[in-house]
Amino acid sequence: MAGNVGRRGATRKPGSKKGPLVGSGGQRRKGLEGRGPTPKAADRPNHKTYKAAHKGGTAGSGTARKAPPRRSTKTSSEIVAGRNSVLEALRTDIPAATLYVASRIDSDDRVREIIKIAGDRGIPMLEAPRTELDRITDGAVHQGLALQVPPFAYAHPADLIDSERPGIPVIVALDGITDPRNLGAIIRSVAAFGGHGVLVPARRSVGMTASAWKTSAGAAARIPLAQATNLTRALLDYRKQGFFVVGLDMDGDVELPELALASEPLVIVVGSEGKGLSRLVRETCDQIVSIPMAGAVESLNAGMAVGVTMYEVARARRI
Repeated sequence: MAGNVGRRGATRKPGSKKGPLVGSGGQRRKGLEGRGPTPKAADRPNHKTYKAAHKGGTAGSGTARKAPPRRSTKTSSEIVAGRNSVLEALRTDIPAATLYVASRIDSDDRVREIIKIAGDRGIPMLEAPRTELDRITDGAVHQGLALQVPPFAYAHPADLIDSERPGIPVIVALDGITDPRNLGAIIRSVAAFGGHGVLVPARRSVGMTASAWKTSAGAAARIPLAQATNLTRALLDYRKQGFFVVGLDMDGDVELPELALASEPLVIVVGSEGKGLSRLVRETCDQIVSIPMAGAVESLNAGMAVGVTMYEVARARRI
């Protein structure tokens, strides 16, 4: 038997028992032995339950345990990356906390204007290596520049009632809208036609981002934006304060030019283009209003719908 004949235990002599002649020394038997019951999650160092239980040490032990390393988490701040994006953000007076500039950046007209605007506005400027900019921007194409936008300070829904803006109050509430450009356009329309504020839900809704701020063309600095934990409850509170709640939908009870409530304190609710108003919000409305349209267009996006409605309410109030 060529090949394996030289290896011990590879061949068996006639009459020998089945199995290798050379034993394993008990290694296979030991490998088959059990290791006992599986430890509880709280007793396994690599399990999240163990880490949570031992974070910061055990109370009363007198010695602090070293907490496991924490993963970096994104803050509620927003980062605008890229030369064009940063320049546009600064030109539209978006609030900024810090401007990060790459070490030995190749300067051009955009970089010089960015640094000048940041200097004039007193925005702190930090020089950072490109590896740090990669981390800050989460790997985006930053071209050596990044602008940190601080978290937006939302007003309380009740603050919109006590607005100092003149005229009969008009508030626009958003139901399920997630596009920041729609939010920016709505804020711009509310400011243009004498509205008193915009209300957004805290969940499943767009918030004030750099994109929304830019689309508002600076109107976000003049119109209060409030955030409601529960939109339906906030609408009910407005009704208790004497407001009429009007929802926009293509299947409305009345068309916009015939809206008799235009001269009353109003909350105009607009839903998403795809789903419209949610069931609870629709049931909370005093009236559902549709915008009459001609041609093959079935609906308008939220920003355009609010602009048309705000104009019509302002026109009706001047009559």
